[in-house]
Amino acid sequence: MVPQGSRAELEFGGPLGAAALLLLLPATMFHLLLVARSGPARLLGPPPYLPELEELWSPWALLLCLTWLGLQAALYLLPARKVAEGQELKDKSRLSYPINGNPIYDFFLGRELNPRICSFDFKYFCELRPGLIGWVLINLALLMQEAELRGSPSLAMWLVNGFQLLYVGDALWHEEAVLTTMDIIHDGFGFMLAFGDLAWVPFTYSLQAQFLLYHPEPLGLPLALVICLINAVGYYIFRGANSQKNTFRKNPSDPRVADLETISTATGRRLLVSGWWGMVRHPNYLGDLIMALAWSLPCGVSHLLPYFYLLYFTALLVHREARDEQQCLRKYGLAWHAYCRRVPYRIVPYIY
Repeated sequence: MVPQGSRAELEFGGPLGAAALLLLLPATMFHLLLVARSGPARLLGPPPYLPELEELWSPWALLLCLTWLGLQAALYLLPARKVAEGQELKDKSRLSYPINGNPIYDFFLGRELNPRICSFDFKYFCELRPGLIGWVLINLALLMQEAELRGSPSLAMWLVNGFQLLYVGDALWHEEAVLTTMDIIHDGFGFMLAFGDLAWVPFTYSLQAQFLLYHPEPLGLPLALVICLINAVGYYIFRGANSQKNTFRKNPSDPRVADLETISTATGRRLLVSGWWGMVRHPNYLGDLIMALAWSLPCGVSHLLPYFYLLYFTALLVHREARDEQQCLRKYGLAWHAYCRRVPYRIVPYIY
């Protein structure tokens, strides 16, 4: 029996919200793929046509997808690889099996925290490899297709490919850092993460490149340099904040973080209140949003569609920040209140 009052608060609107998202997320992705290649490219309008069922099925596409996943799984299981110890999970490294649950909600969020077969961790595998690398390959294929259509890729297409390749390369280079994220530590492995990692990321995050293939955008060198500067500022904040956090978590005595001011908590861990993490509570999110803007700007300002990623990612990070706030409040209690007083802004200084 679950003691009264000990049941965790339901997220994403509970079973009804989970059911709605199960339908809304695939429909949104499908809508974006259709309107990106249409003439009007209206984000908020209906797609100009709906493909026949025969167009949605290709045995070769299925074979390619399964081959891609198999290749990534084989690379994941290679014996010559670094093994990193993860953070303590919310269940203290012991998997929990609640008796009562809602099947739709559990399917969406996932009942199992870290499903494994031997050393193969399904959630960790899906978090970075197939979707992120697939995103880069889709971008590259779109760049090559544009070169076939127009003789050479446009400057805007080069910028989008370069910016997003840098982002994915950074994630893979710092792969160990994913072990400290909310996805790994807190969220179960259900539809939300599986669909998000394997379908939503490669097909919606490549939306700018898809848009540019069907709607070429002239881009002058001066504006391109400004956009590169915006992306560089975002990346500098993103990488600096994440590196500072990961260094502090690994070794608070490291000379790079030893002089930073902290607040002690009842758990024995300390909270950074200076450096990047004294500016706002989530400086890495700020860097992410600045980069998202830079990825959309090469597409011009005549259509809202290329800015879907920026709008979606803003909503995602604000929601994730709110979830993180609740978890930190439960975990650190009074120390978290003290931290919030010292660092009042959540993502954007003096705004939010």
